[in-house]
Amino acid sequence: MAAKTVGIAVSDDLRPALDEVVEHFGHGNRSEFLRMAVRDYQGRLRLERMNEIRDRARDERGGRRYSTDEVLDLIRDSAAS
Repeated sequence: MAAKTVGIAVSDDLRPALDEVVEHFGHGNRSEFLRMAVRDYQGRLRLERMNEIRDRARDERGGRRYSTDEVLDLIRDSAAS
């Protein structure tokens, strides 16, 4: 996979904070820091989506929580029909 250069504007007042986190998390490499930040935020986005799905499922079930065995039974019943 070939890397592409992208430009990102950072205000002067944010530059010291950027330099600090790049030094700590990206070991002084802005590109590595950005790659790490994107992966981190992708993980956060997935977690947020999973929480939304869980909350919607709870709402659909009237807030009831199911045991692992009950979930497996629901899956089996669904697959059988």
